[in-house]
Amino acid sequence: MEITPYYDKQITCIHCKNNFNTTKIRKSTVKIVTSDTDFKSNYYSVNPTLYNVFVCEHCGLAFTEDFSNYFPPGTQESLQRRICDHWTKHSFNGERSLNQAIQAYQLAIICGEIKKEKHVVLAGLALRTAWLYREQEKFDWEMRFLESARDEYIECYLHGDYRGTPMTEIRVLYLIGELSRRINDEETAIKHFSKVIEKQRTTNETRIIQMTKDIWQEMRGSNNKEIS
Repeated sequence: MEITPYYDKQITCIHCKNNFNTTKIRKSTVKIVTSDTDFKSNYYSVNPTLYNVFVCEHCGLAFTEDFSNYFPPGTQESLQRRICDHWTKHSFNGERSLNQAIQAYQLAIICGEIKKEKHVVLAGLALRTAWLYREQEKFDWEMRFLESARDEYIECYLHGDYRGTPMTEIRVLYLIGELSRRINDEETAIKHFSKVIEKQRTTNETRIIQMTKDIWQEMRGSNNKEIS
């Protein structure tokens, strides 16, 4: 009997504390075909990115495993007023379309901003939203969220709030450069790619170094510019 890639997981809402079910994807069924230069994975069939965001059917809070359980003073009241009081109870459980996933991510971005989540968390949400718009070939919306992700990664780097997360300094610098390149902000791209190259002797993340060099060669071939 063929195993379905989907399964239900019970989640406890970090705001209202009620339980709800959300759909997840079995890791054994995930098959990556290719990866884009901004770390977007392209999958053979089911895309687990669609299911990263949990949406509480009771209060409407959208969040991920990266969200903190801590609510800064006043943020729960603000979430209640701006999100929960306007929420009509419904479930995001089950197989999601791209549009439903985008709706969940955009709600998570709003909730994350109200909750004052770390910049690295907000950046990740914006980047994945851009990836979903890329799947839909909606270029303008993709660019909008790539720029938002880039700006959040800049703040993340300046505040150092990637520390203690799976993100590293060199990955943040690389993403600032690559997302800047994709939105045609070449000056910012060159600045941050240069910072990545400067760290090649002090990092073991050789894949990031090589990706940066490959992209830089492509940029130099197009623009005939030298890295300083």
